[in-house]
Amino acid sequence: MANEAPGQTLQPTALVHEVWLRLARQSRTDWKNREQFYAVASEVMRRILVDRARRRRSGKHGGGLERVDLDVVESVVRDDDVVVLQVHDALARLEAEDAVKAEVVKLRFFVGLENSEIAAILGVSEKTVQRHWAFAKAWRFRAMQQN
Repeated sequence: MANEAPGQTLQPTALVHEVWLRLARQSRTDWKNREQFYAVASEVMRRILVDRARRRRSGKHGGGLERVDLDVVESVVRDDDVVVLQVHDALARLEAEDAVKAEVVKLRFFVGLENSEIAAILGVSEKTVQRHWAFAKAWRFRAMQQN
């Protein structure tokens, strides 16, 4: 959420609450460990953000129109929904190739965890997380350039 555009209507607290509500609705709530909980929570958060981005880009919700701050007409508010959807598509392809690297991206990009936290969750070293993140960034850049 820290990387979102100014004027964002979805607040971090609201996003976390929505994730919690969706997790609470699941019939299976006996988490085996933190890794499983974070994996499911990051996937739910990703789905919420992707669904929101798709909804905002739809014609019914003014998709394709440029958002403008009414207080200062000269400053245009940048809409990052396209980036969220591109990352989602690229992440789906990366997940097919390497699920661990895709999990690092989910935990870093959608949940906002630090390398040390991701390493603890995945049970790998922090250096491994750094290498996976560097690879995933380069892979995502290449994948998004091909679109």
